[in-house]
Amino acid sequence: MRVIRTEVTVATELTVLAVPDCPNASVLQRRLAGLVAGRPDVTVTRRDITDLAEAARWGMHGSPTLLIDGRDPFAVPGTTPAVACRLYPDENGRRDGAPAVSALRQVLEQAGARLNAAE
Repeated sequence: MRVIRTEVTVATELTVLAVPDCPNASVLQRRLAGLVAGRPDVTVTRRDITDLAEAARWGMHGSPTLLIDGRDPFAVPGTTPAVACRLYPDENGRRDGAPAVSALRQVLEQAGARLNAAE
């Protein structure tokens, strides 16, 4: 009996939600790019959010917000949509305008995205 193995690649869609000209959106995009470079099964798109209704529709809880396949892995229960800056804890307990690379790697791996080993 011959066993044939096939590998199924599941696409992962990353969406960066941000207010126009948010300086931290580009930081988040650079960090993501380093993790997913060369991975055709992972797409990264950016959507500018300009009003509260749009923030509510997309699930933006501050700028920037990362959605992994439509879900915000950093969402805090009970927070409301916001068109404002968002802060994330870094490895040292301080606040940063974008998730740390280690935090991004963790949520992407939990979502099943295949990542690059280097940062």
